[in-house]
Amino acid sequence: MSHHDIAARPASREGAMKIWYQSLTRPDAWPAYNAALHDVLEGAKDPDTVIEVHGIEARGGIGDQYRYLEFIEAQEVLSNVERATREGFDAFLIGNIGDPGLREAREIAAMPVLGLCETSSHVACMMGGNFALVTGNAKHAPRIVENVNKYGLASRLAGVRMLTVNRLVDLDLGFSDEQVGRALVDQFLAAARAHAGDGAEVIIPAVGVLMTLLARHGVHEAAPGIPILNGVTTLLKMGEAAVRMRRSMGGVWTSRRAMYAMPPAAQLDELRAHYGPVYPAAPQP
Repeated sequence: MSHHDIAARPASREGAMKIWYQSLTRPDAWPAYNAALHDVLEGAKDPDTVIEVHGIEARGGIGDQYRYLEFIEAQEVLSNVERATREGFDAFLIGNIGDPGLREAREIAAMPVLGLCETSSHVACMMGGNFALVTGNAKHAPRIVENVNKYGLASRLAGVRMLTVNRLVDLDLGFSDEQVGRALVDQFLAAARAHAGDGAEVIIPAVGVLMTLLARHGVHEAAPGIPILNGVTTLLKMGEAAVRMRRSMGGVWTSRRAMYAMPPAAQLDELRAHYGPVYPAAPQP
């Protein structure tokens, strides 16, 4: 499986960490974006962090605003969580605003698993009294609002505005064509400033690709004092923080009561006989 390896300078084992960043883009369909994402993460990571950036390669990777297609791609995400567990990664980051497979991933992994939407919306609540979303298109908007409601933050959502990028892969051109990129940034800023005029305190660009484009253009405020939260860099820094917090807590992170409980050890042999090598982080029966 192809991926970008972000090299790190030598560090002590106590400080070094290995993070899997999972995009829902197909690398050969988003070449300019993937190169830009690599650069953004390289610029934001701590010196002793190693990041592997993976995309969708088995099936799909170009149309996750459609729920059926996102469901298909989530299967690869979960397979990669299992792989990352076996390969000893310290955290798994789902870099897609739909947070595909997030709850399922937490059920099968011992390492911290963070999603782009959940992380961005919770951090936005630490930055201001409310936040507003700018989605890529009308189809994507209900899916993201559904996530915000699921995370218990509906009362903090100030509003939703939409761009008109109905074919998401068209966003890749914004990284190779300066005029197209600037037009996308301007379209986003018009929506963000309208949100600010309505009283929004923090703006979240609710497309991971758009977050990367804004980072490349150095766009960080909708208006003076009204921040634009870049979820890509936020997800990375929160992932690094989660790894350090887990270490400070003796290796404990995900609660195994109720929502993220694993099957009892006595059932694992039976389940694995029917499903294959599932729950790689579960204790051996």
